Amino acid sequence: MTPGLSFALIYAPVTQEHLKAIERKYYALIRSAIETQLRAEPDVETRNRKPLKRPVVVSGNWELRCGPDNRFRVFYEVDRRNGQVNIMAIGVKRGSRLFVGGRRITL
Repeated sequence: MTPGLSFALIYAPVTQEHLKAIERKYYALIRSAIETQLRAEPDVETRNRKPLKRPVVVSGNWELRCGPDNRFRVFYEVDRRNGQVNIMAIGVKRGSRLFVGGRRITL
């Protein structure tokens, strides 16, 4: 991919189900974070964007943290060759527990 071009954001169909477990008032905030954080350099580590050290039950090898107290988690994969970011899961972190689609995920 040529530097300076933006990545296409591809949402897995299951992410719609994941969002249903999150209050609707946060949808715009999550979408905005995805748009601003993952369009240009999705595979560059930052304070709120990190590669996963070990696989999580949900797919994705990167994690984006966003929202109040960084409570929301977006799991994604980067396909640099095709210029795509595949959004695989969206969840909520409550304390030390992660919930994706209302189900607790073991970290």
